[in-house]
Amino acid sequence: MSHVNLSPLPDLHPVWVPELISRYDSAGPRYTSYPTAVDFRTLEGNDILQHAAASIRAEAPLSLYFHIPFCEHVCYYCACNKVITRQHQRVRPYLDKLYQEIAFYAERFAGGRVVEQLHFGGGTPTFLSDTELQEVMAVIRRHFTLRDDDLADYSIEIDPRTVTGETLKVLRDLGFNRLSFGIQDTNPAVQTAVNRVQPIEQVAELLQQARQLGFRSINFDLIYGLPLQTPDSFAETLETVIALSPDRLSVFNYAHLPDRFRPQRHIRTEDLPTPQMKLSILQHCIERLDQAGYQYIGMDHFAKPDDELAMAQREGKLHRNFQGYTTRGDCELLAMGASSISQVGDTYFQNMHDVGQWSDALDNQGNAICKGIQLSYDDRVRRALITQLICHFQLDTATFGATWQINFDEYFAKELNALSGHINDGLISISAGSLTILPPGRLLIRSICMLFDSYRQAQIEQRFSRII
Repeated sequence: MSHVNLSPLPDLHPVWVPELISRYDSAGPRYTSYPTAVDFRTLEGNDILQHAAASIRAEAPLSLYFHIPFCEHVCYYCACNKVITRQHQRVRPYLDKLYQEIAFYAERFAGGRVVEQLHFGGGTPTFLSDTELQEVMAVIRRHFTLRDDDLADYSIEIDPRTVTGETLKVLRDLGFNRLSFGIQDTNPAVQTAVNRVQPIEQVAELLQQARQLGFRSINFDLIYGLPLQTPDSFAETLETVIALSPDRLSVFNYAHLPDRFRPQRHIRTEDLPTPQMKLSILQHCIERLDQAGYQYIGMDHFAKPDDELAMAQREGKLHRNFQGYTTRGDCELLAMGASSISQVGDTYFQNMHDVGQWSDALDNQGNAICKGIQLSYDDRVRRALITQLICHFQLDTATFGATWQINFDEYFAKELNALSGHINDGLISISAGSLTILPPGRLLIRSICMLFDSYRQAQIEQRFSRII
């Protein structure tokens, strides 16, 4: 997908307007893809792979994702696809199947293309032993062309409770140059309530070791809305985190869905902060991180101004994919492991969630794909628009229309008309040749993107009957 270069926004700071937050705050997609994963259809794996092969961009570099589902301990808030176990011998059969999948996709899609981005997610990828991590990377190197100059973006999620300085050295030697620490909250009472106790001294020591080893970007994950959190307690967590000075921060909203995610049944509803408290926490978080010098990237993400993510946004080169915000928008994504989602050409496809079913499918049919979608021309147009807005908060409509060979105002006439309320409320500005998300609208970007989402529109029309 091509991006549209625009001059840097004069003001990247979001503005919190309580009445607008209340008016437009509703459930909606996070747009790590368009169409979103909920819009994928059940498809036969070999059919969708043929579609992918036909639309492959042979000149595009690769992004690789590997899902490692294992965790030693359950975190009660977690909604990830995971396997809770202390039996490390369960790793071997999973890795054997992962190697089988690596070979399968490399044969079809590698083509000597360079891997510019690589990510291990989970679960807890560092559930693997140092030897197993070395083995996995050796298999990947046999099948794909990895860079050895440390200029690529190779990252891994780590659990500070189980990672040692020696493991960090192994990861650095293997070519990883970015780390994501699962922090969530530094308050001991909150940590106990979610079954994730990790002293901040342990985190600080690992952080220092990672910097000494030359990891060039370190992310901290935080969650607001956890049990026993208050605006004051989270403000203290934030000060502790700011003092440690990570390069990036992801601040996620906890969604309490115990009927869908069994571990959340350990969390008492009465211990959760009220919706108003959650809004207060988020407002303080956004304003405090701005004061501390972090650039608001979008939604839950913040980065130091000299971080590649922040620079890419200022230069009009930021992108978004299934791994979130990224600087590697020109890559095609091959994702391996249970539940992982790939994007090849104009095709998305997802693996089975259940590890056993994923493993059996690899044996029986060579792939574990359960659903996906082949993008239409309209899908690609809307994907380009939503990606541009969610990454850069503005769009040159004339250039966009010329790029996609459409009359922008005619093609999106229905959507532009639906934006009248957002315009009147000062969330968005539309003038000749440009569409700009104003500072109060940046916190509500998902609400704006939903108006350009034809799948959401169709669902609304299907849910309600016509009034006449």
